[in-house]
Amino acid sequence: METLLDFVKKLSFTRVGGSAEERAAAEMIREEIDRCGKEAGSDIRGEFMPFRIPGADVEKCSVTVQGREIPSKPYLRSGDIDRECRLLYMDDALEIDFAGIGDLSDTAVLLNGIWDEETFKRLVEHKAAAFLVVQGKYYFSAEEVSLYARELRPHLIRNGKIPGFLITASDAMALVQQETETIRLTLKQQDVERESQNVLAVIPGTWDTEEEIVLTAHYDSVPVGTGSWDNATGAAALLGIYRYFAAHPPKRTLRFLWCGSEELGLLGSKAYVEQNESRLEQIKFCFNFDMCGTALGANRIMMTGNKELETFVDQYLKLTGYSARTRQGVHSSDSAPFCDKGIPALGLGRGTGTAEIHTIHDLIPTVSDKALRKNVDFAVRMIGDMANAAVLPIKREIPEDRKKELDKYFHHDTEKKKEEKV
Repeated sequence: METLLDFVKKLSFTRVGGSAEERAAAEMIREEIDRCGKEAGSDIRGEFMPFRIPGADVEKCSVTVQGREIPSKPYLRSGDIDRECRLLYMDDALEIDFAGIGDLSDTAVLLNGIWDEETFKRLVEHKAAAFLVVQGKYYFSAEEVSLYARELRPHLIRNGKIPGFLITASDAMALVQQETETIRLTLKQQDVERESQNVLAVIPGTWDTEEEIVLTAHYDSVPVGTGSWDNATGAAALLGIYRYFAAHPPKRTLRFLWCGSEELGLLGSKAYVEQNESRLEQIKFCFNFDMCGTALGANRIMMTGNKELETFVDQYLKLTGYSARTRQGVHSSDSAPFCDKGIPALGLGRGTGTAEIHTIHDLIPTVSDKALRKNVDFAVRMIGDMANAAVLPIKREIPEDRKKELDKYFHHDTEKKKEEKV
């Protein structure tokens, strides 16, 4: 790995979870792990941790208005449809929007988004024939909107299936302003399972201690753009950190985890937590790297933990002179499943207003090797200080208010309500 940016460039291709391209990216990472280990005179080697993920093979997806097919993409695993439906626009599909609305079995509902499980439940309860979700701005072309198939997530599917489509804002606006009454929808798909994989490497600590730190970054992408910022940069940053510690083993064990299928719902980190439950008690802290190294922007640190963690980060930034915006909350990234198991975490990255993730514009030009190196150098220093500390400066705990946020994020709150009713 000549420079961090070199590896970002190598990894900048579409690599959707469960695809051959994701597997090729995993192979590239494992090769770099082995090469860095060899350079450091270590026998550490990378390994794959396979896991199964849900998917769908789509045979046909079309949305036709007055004989003209408009651009569309499906919600995968949402079911099939082939019929003409009445069209009803329902804004955000709030509870009040359904007042006086009866059976919708002949109706396709157009809405601004599936904001939460309650929105989807209302569609199911009223037996909607299908739903359509608006994407992008009205002035975006079909290409600029970056339409791509989305997974209908498990917490929605548990309420039932409704065939779903994504369409552009310009087409949605035309449908509403022209008061279109009917729409022809076709979606034929087959639910399948695919294999994804995490890439693992462990640097054993020099102390005889069971305290471990896990470091995570996802390497998959969405189906549009090259995923350079999100998250080839995080995968490259984690390799840079691994390279340093392979040559300078710290006192505590470091577990490196490049996660597959993050974009499909944190599936790689969830799989790791599920498959390594007996090991979790040893893991005392998590560092996550998601979207680093933009040329323009600001460094960001997301904290998921107690007040002690906030104080530690604030003081550490002052001691090191590292400029970063900080926030406490649940990071929608691969640290979250670890936090859900009581492990505090820091998410380190770099934001920018000059690019957009999950679009055709997530490309190499936004990334700077200098900025990425600064992110990595700071991370190496912070991780090293923590991994070599006489006593870990952060307790392994998640406060109650954060647990409630995690419950909501992972939809545990809905599960608990259902259990209470039973």
